[in-house]
Amino acid sequence: MKPLLLDDRLGTLPDYPFARLTALLGAPSGPGATVMSIGEPQHAPPPLAAEILAREAGLWNKYPPATGTEAFRQAVAGWLGRRYDLPAGLVDPDRAILPVAGTREALFLIAQAVCGRRDDGKPPVVLLPNPFYQVYAGAAAMAGAEPVFVPSGDGPTGLPDYSTLPPALLERTALAYLCSPANPQGKVADTALLERTIRAARRHGFVLAADECYSEIWDQAPPPGALSVCATLGEGLSHVVVFNSLSKRSSLPGLRSGFVAGDERVIAAFARLRSYGGAATPLPVLAAATALWNDEDHVVANRDLYRAKTDLAERLLGGRFGFVRPEGGFFLWLDVGDGEAAAKTLWREAAIRVLPGAYLAGTGADGRNPGQRYIRVALVHDLQTTETALSRLGALLDG
Repeated sequence: MKPLLLDDRLGTLPDYPFARLTALLGAPSGPGATVMSIGEPQHAPPPLAAEILAREAGLWNKYPPATGTEAFRQAVAGWLGRRYDLPAGLVDPDRAILPVAGTREALFLIAQAVCGRRDDGKPPVVLLPNPFYQVYAGAAAMAGAEPVFVPSGDGPTGLPDYSTLPPALLERTALAYLCSPANPQGKVADTALLERTIRAARRHGFVLAADECYSEIWDQAPPPGALSVCATLGEGLSHVVVFNSLSKRSSLPGLRSGFVAGDERVIAAFARLRSYGGAATPLPVLAAATALWNDEDHVVANRDLYRAKTDLAERLLGGRFGFVRPEGGFFLWLDVGDGEAAAKTLWREAAIRVLPGAYLAGTGADGRNPGQRYIRVALVHDLQTTETALSRLGALLDG
């Protein structure tokens, strides 16, 4: 029998973190298990979403346009303008915004659109923070690019500064991912870092993909955004695209609704690609998303609940495990010496499921995995469940 001819780039994909976790611990099971390994919000979604989905049920039998509806694009442009105090006209709703089926799909596909062939025959480079969201690595591999893992000068709890990389490497770079607030560390990229990164992207001709899906879950101050920095620097939205969704902001990961916005040249290329392989957002979902981007009350309540859980975590774990109060997002990034060993102990002794940090990082130039000592803990449950789990976690890992 003749063998199948599969894409050999699939073999270069790192094993997905949750597949590795299942191999390590087995499948999650049992009513007593507390799953804190995945960033799946367990807060109640705003009732508004279900109401609109029901009201617009007659639209399920229509193919949705790949570019979404004018109302959706206007809602996103309005939200971006209010959230980041953008000047009028900076983000053209018809040329600079696309709906996507959650940011995961878009963050993966963007590499297909911008990692073009080089004249010198060398593969383009994709820069990734280390630790990183695993979709970035998969996107680079399947685009035929060379992933380069860039650590932070502050160690595994910080963010990389791509502007400090050798110019020869930056000249080969087609795409750079930056997540702020960061998954898994909860670190926020300040305005200065964003300015340096955008200037480097423009100087060397690569695209900055700013993953801002945790932007509305912040502790003390709203994180700056890449588009607000573009407004300050001038030259429009050149070389920058941002990604956001309702998954974290509105506790609606199952809705699979997000957007990408930015450089109109990149958006046009991305729209062309997605007209073939992207998942168009259904019209009822677009209607619900339009209303949700126009409503902030549910976002404030959501953020307050996450802040209360961060307070709990600081009270229960502060001063131990290298605890750093996250500036944004809902993950704890804890130094436990050996992330895999800690994950095994917590699952075996307390049915608490966490993710070893090594599964969210790559081996650096020094031969080390910067996440090896860490676990990532997702604060996605209610307050009582969170308090019980963190109390047990601290007691077990101290013992």
